[in-house]
Amino acid sequence: MTYIQPEPEAPERVLVIAAHPDDIEFVCAGTIAKWAKKGTVARYVLATSGDAGTHERGITREDLARVREAEQRAAAHAVGAEGVVFLGYHDGEVVPSLELRRDLVREIRRFRPTIAICWDPTRLFVGGSYINHPDHRAVAQAAIDALSPTAAMPLSFAEQVDEEGLEPYRVRHILVTSTDHPDTYVDIGDTLEQKVAALRKHSSQLDGRRDYEALIRTWASNTGAQVGIPYAEAFRQIKRPPDNER
Repeated sequence: MTYIQPEPEAPERVLVIAAHPDDIEFVCAGTIAKWAKKGTVARYVLATSGDAGTHERGITREDLARVREAEQRAAAHAVGAEGVVFLGYHDGEVVPSLELRRDLVREIRRFRPTIAICWDPTRLFVGGSYINHPDHRAVAQAAIDALSPTAAMPLSFAEQVDEEGLEPYRVRHILVTSTDHPDTYVDIGDTLEQKVAALRKHSSQLDGRRDYEALIRTWASNTGAQVGIPYAEAFRQIKRPPDNER
């Protein structure tokens, strides 16, 4: 039986690393909204601008990226996140490269989060109907590698330290979302409707073929039922000890 860890306290700063616009709204925006109400400063880093995220013809990558970046900024604002960084990789073409790891390390060192949230890189098949997007897995792997150990190592991407003035930074508290092995549940009963409102900002993706609002309410309800609360978001929690306890 998996030990259920206590719900984390609202951190001073949280950095969320994701692949596409709308990824955060589906899985952890309720947690961000809850923490933002308690004073947490939240920043999103997205590897792509979702520039291939359509089945429609007649739109360019550049035009779609502008639409989806605006939607993501509006969604972040809806839950109280303070800003969004877009790294500019092409949607559908992301690999866990050293270049991506370098870019993520830069954002970690700049923001110096108390908690970082990223996806689970090991999740491939979800139930019997969904194959996890390759960008989700690629960005998750790069994020894990950037968070541990790279961002803390002064000789890793040393130009950021020597030329950009960014100090190495060790992230001691990581929450892994969209995982098959959760051990931490955040009660989002008071912020579920904010989560839904944030999802609505992604109107280019809500084409009427599926009721996504009902879907995330169902997910939140099913997740909460695992620990006896109405609505929750689930994570795998990693807390790293101080250096003198390694």
